[in-house]
Amino acid sequence: MAAVDPFDSALDLLRRLTPKHVATHINSIISIAPDLTEDLLASVDQPLTIKRCRDSGREYLLCDYNRDGDSYRSPWSNKFDPPLDVGGLGGVNEGAGEGAVPSERVRKMEIKANEAFDIYRELYYEGGVSSVYFWNLDDGFAGVVLLKKSSTPGGNSEGVWDSIHVFEAIERGRTTHYKLTSTVILNLSSSADLGELDLSGNMTRQLEQDLPVDNDDSHIANVGRLVEDMELKMRNLLQEVYFGKARDVVGDLRSIGSLSEGARARDQQREVIGGLGR
Repeated sequence: MAAVDPFDSALDLLRRLTPKHVATHINSIISIAPDLTEDLLASVDQPLTIKRCRDSGREYLLCDYNRDGDSYRSPWSNKFDPPLDVGGLGGVNEGAGEGAVPSERVRKMEIKANEAFDIYRELYYEGGVSSVYFWNLDDGFAGVVLLKKSSTPGGNSEGVWDSIHVFEAIERGRTTHYKLTSTVILNLSSSADLGELDLSGNMTRQLEQDLPVDNDDSHIANVGRLVEDMELKMRNLLQEVYFGKARDVVGDLRSIGSLSEGARARDQQREVIGGLGR
């Protein structure tokens, strides 16, 4: 009998547990199997957490792409918090994580991307937090666009939207090949006299596209357009398919109107049908 891979078993278990508490589930698995820590953190999308930059005072989002151990790099200051040892800063071409920082050219694009998506966040989300991180590749660069919006605390309804857009940009002269992997993590809960409703889950979609590039600013525009189109598609899919189906199921399980109103409507329908028949 073939040996069971612990990593595959951990992923299989996470798929069967409620996605609302995925961070708690991952920590529980890591406490049992510490050797799976790096693989799980790199492979499983978790709801984004917020931290405040010490230098700028601005909030930024934490993920595996700006993490080195227990330290996270701020997109505003380009520094890790808590600070890393000088010897652990790594090279600019070693990708994300492990104390790596982008090269000067890629860092300039990262700054412009954070400014652009800060405006995008305000226009589409009217609040929330956004962060963009870039890192170097041998034949281009890569990055991640993070967006988080939580509903105002209080009331009977709560909601959290996390979107994670990881992309690669492979430069080919006047054109660049972009590969985008987008994940949306949505948690919604509502309580009323009839009971409680909890809708939680995540969705992942991918696309690849070749786009023309004139200069580095073209990369910001191209990535912005791809992320915007992908978010609109995923939001419409969530609204039309998932929420629509949930509404249909609830409507089939329990009628909003009273039984007498339903019986009266059926009697009127029969009378109309009988009149047409005569």
